[in-house]
Amino acid sequence: MYRQEKITPYNDGKEKGKQVEQMFDNIAPTYDTLNHRLSWEIDKGWRRKAIRQVEPFTHREVLDIATGTGDFAILAAKMLSPERLLGVDISEGMMEIGREKVRKERLEHIVDFQKEDCMNLSFEDESFDVVTAAFGIRNFQDLDKGLSEMCRVLRKGGHLSILELSQPVTFPFKQLFWLYSHTLLPIYGKIISKDKSAYKYLTATIEAFPQGEEMAGILKRAGFNQVKFKRLTFGVCTMYMATK
Repeated sequence: MYRQEKITPYNDGKEKGKQVEQMFDNIAPTYDTLNHRLSWEIDKGWRRKAIRQVEPFTHREVLDIATGTGDFAILAAKMLSPERLLGVDISEGMMEIGREKVRKERLEHIVDFQKEDCMNLSFEDESFDVVTAAFGIRNFQDLDKGLSEMCRVLRKGGHLSILELSQPVTFPFKQLFWLYSHTLLPIYGKIISKDKSAYKYLTATIEAFPQGEEMAGILKRAGFNQVKFKRLTFGVCTMYMATK
């Protein structure tokens, strides 16, 4: 078991997956505002970089894991013009906001959302050309199982693109990020979202989550190959790319 798998948003005795679902349902109305403000809008550029990684390859059918409010799915639909893009998540509260965004963008013919347990996806083997995930795999109850499922539903020769928050590893960015994530982030998150536990959980899981070379090794064990990673914005975010 990885360290972040032991961290839960609430101490209510429920399994982690149920607690994460409840947390995201709770913060769904303010999630986008907080996400963009706390990253100074830099997260939008991160998403574009991750989508560009799969742009040269076949991308008729795309699966966006832990899609949340659909920002990554909508941007991918615009940049890749796939025949079908399905976003899956355990939080209906988050996806309902995503559905409204899709309606406003008039992308209903391409983008759809579906509630799924990422540890046990309902899709047939090799169903998608591309699998993506932005800032979601850190919340998996079982990281190995979730990644194995992502590999299972990806077609041979298909591509994986993941974004995940991470800790900078060099001075002074490591120290500045620690200060920011332990002061401003949880305080601002509590004020805006009204959920005092959610952004403490965010900080704790970023610090516990495997990153860089360690995460690349985990992806290889899950069945992926040609695994690469790139640290973005001084290491605040890491982008992982792989094939099957």
